[in-house]
Amino acid sequence: MEPMIRMASVEDAEVLLDIYAYYVEHTAITFEYEVPALEEFRGRIARTLEVYPYLCAVEDGKILGYAYAGPFAERAAYGWSAETTIYLARDVRGNGLGRKLYEALEEALKAMGILNLYARVACPTADDEYLTRNSVEFHRHMGYKTAGMFANCGCKFGRWYGMACMEKILGSHREDPVPIRPYAQQSRPE
Repeated sequence: MEPMIRMASVEDAEVLLDIYAYYVEHTAITFEYEVPALEEFRGRIARTLEVYPYLCAVEDGKILGYAYAGPFAERAAYGWSAETTIYLARDVRGNGLGRKLYEALEEALKAMGILNLYARVACPTADDEYLTRNSVEFHRHMGYKTAGMFANCGCKFGRWYGMACMEKILGSHREDPVPIRPYAQQSRPE
């Protein structure tokens, strides 16, 4: 069966947090040290859904991964830019699910009027047991280009890691851009 992409909800928080917890506890993919409390994670999902899409991939009733977007920065002029994030259950990586989720996220963001996508991707100097360059390569494969690099900006597990700042342009930049439309206000089939 092919995984289905659907909107996530706060009711999915426990399963999504379980996926995320692995990355917090065992990798430097996220620079977060402690797994957030369930209520905190529910709040994160709810705040995202106020404006941006939060998607999950489901197969046979099981959530396999999720992707969402949020503001790139808070100032009004950044309104046409969004930061993207993706996490997959560790046993489903490498089978095209990440691509499917990111493509669906990209389509949702285009429908909102978002023009610029940004991803901050943890990046090791050399691959180790906590972090490899796989996330950087995934984003490159998805059409992102490296816009910059912060060297040794995060320390986790007693090691210093950099952050690749990657970008993908979705549309043309007009002098009078149409205001973005929050994803929750989009008309779409359910």
